[in-house]
Amino acid sequence: MTYDANSDGIPKLGLGTWENTDSDECAHSVAYALDLGYEHVDTAQAYGNEEEVGRGIADSSVDREDFFLATKVWIDNLAHDDVLETTEKSLDKLGTDYVDLLYVHWPAREYDPEETLAAFDELYDEGKIKHVGLSNFEPEHLEEAKEILDAPIYANQVEMHPLLQQDELVEYAQENDITLVAYSPLARGNVFDVPELTDIAEKHETSEAQVSLAWLMSKDNVVAIPKATGEDHIDDNYDALTLELDDEDIEKIEGIERKERQVDPDFGPWN
Repeated sequence: MTYDANSDGIPKLGLGTWENTDSDECAHSVAYALDLGYEHVDTAQAYGNEEEVGRGIADSSVDREDFFLATKVWIDNLAHDDVLETTEKSLDKLGTDYVDLLYVHWPAREYDPEETLAAFDELYDEGKIKHVGLSNFEPEHLEEAKEILDAPIYANQVEMHPLLQQDELVEYAQENDITLVAYSPLARGNVFDVPELTDIAEKHETSEAQVSLAWLMSKDNVVAIPKATGEDHIDDNYDALTLELDDEDIEKIEGIERKERQVDPDFGPWN
């Protein structure tokens, strides 16, 4: 392990756990990924698996301070006192005294910028969260939060992949020293059906998944958290760390004109 919680940013590749709800499978995937070398694990209250993620952490051979752990407060729990109460429950389920990053999952339902973010500041000041994150925020919501928060905005987690390239949010992240964390970085499997990615994968004798992840990780201020449960997929995604795309590859990916959002609830701030 090379991760240093005191000096490093968010590791470039993380293990996503959305929809990883089989108890034993979830715990195993977390333990396996950490032992393989992953340094970033992402979960959320809404995923219903924080306890299993905690079990996987306990089952791994990796010390808590040697990896980056993130969770998210669900939109029903964003009233001030609910943020504090449910975060304590999340920490208990995860078996840790702190998380490296706590997100507002969506700016929706019970989200009140003043009340919600005040609670995040309290948790930050108490050391129960090392960093404040926002998720599914558009630039105008980020600007509003920046004005309210005392703690810096550390990350914005959004859907991002070659079919939803998020140029505006990437630019915002780079200009404001925020990390953009890409969820669903494989477009929920649709990257395997993109001819441009297949061409690049064949050129490098690799998978479309690795191409998509390598493209994301080639960008300043962007990291990726692909969900994977099986060891083969966890391995394949990890190998993307060593895939180097050339300028021609990058240009081909950024020329893809399809725009296909995979996660689009009615309460999404873009609706």
